[in-house]
Amino acid sequence: MNIENLVDLAAHIESRMPDAVRSTQIVVGELTILAERDHIVALLRFLRDDQQCNFETFIDLCGVDYPERTERFEVVYHLLSMRMNNRIRVRIRADEETPVASCVPVWPAANWFEREAFDMYGIQFSDHPDLRRILTDYGFEGFPLRKDFPLTGNYEVRYDDLEKRVIYEPVKLVQEYRNFDFLSPWEGMTSEIPGDEKAGRGV
Repeated sequence: MNIENLVDLAAHIESRMPDAVRSTQIVVGELTILAERDHIVALLRFLRDDQQCNFETFIDLCGVDYPERTERFEVVYHLLSMRMNNRIRVRIRADEETPVASCVPVWPAANWFEREAFDMYGIQFSDHPDLRRILTDYGFEGFPLRKDFPLTGNYEVRYDDLEKRVIYEPVKLVQEYRNFDFLSPWEGMTSEIPGDEKAGRGV
């Protein structure tokens, strides 16, 4: 869809759903809508059912973390209209306490996507049919994709041969920093790697 059509589509959505749309912009040939959290289900249902939109295919839902903001999370929905050959991105802002209305009644396929956003970020979804962790283990503490989650995690999971069971124990960092020798290509590069001197001799 060309830019003019996207501008017309944005104007149509804003005129029909004025309470739900905070702003619109066109980025990389796709329409992006910043929406009001409290009206997200109504907006998504409109985008699916309206004959000028026809965004019938739910592609993705993901979370984004901006810890410096009061509403630190964004929930991002990606939708596809196969009839119109068009895509749209819908963003809403959320905080740690206030749940976002589940869009499972609109697209049942959103079930596991919302569970992933809950598991990785701690974003709450109200009226979700089965909101529980989906990627981490039972009893896992914290939310791994939050920017303030420690890189090492909080607990180490390992199998103990002596006890013949899986053991959970707090992470212990054995050193405060690493000394890199820069000889491994996985650790870094120097201006001259051992062996480069052969190139000058035509070897």
